[in-house]
Amino acid sequence: MEEQKYLKNVVTLEFYFIKCTGCGMCETVCPHSVFEVKEGKAHITERDLCMECGACAKNCPTEAIRVKAGVGCAGAIIMGALTGKEPTCGHSDDSKKSCCG
Repeated sequence: MEEQKYLKNVVTLEFYFIKCTGCGMCETVCPHSVFEVKEGKAHITERDLCMECGACAKNCPTEAIRVKAGVGCAGAIIMGALTGKEPTCGHSDDSKKSCCG
């Protein structure tokens, strides 16, 4: 199966390595395998695979992960499909941050 990637460097995912205890919840709940636990700590395997669903942050007991759930490309595409409008992620005023074109 081909990896699902979104646009590069637009994801709001933040990971605080120092807070991580290596519990593995992020690896377990992430639908795109963004996290991998090795050597007792979580590591981001590929940031741009993140669809900003928020499952990792909601399940991290040490608050080592932050993400603005539902604001990225996945959220924009879903909302566009539901409303019948062009996808927009709210960054159209700044083309460097625009994830939808």
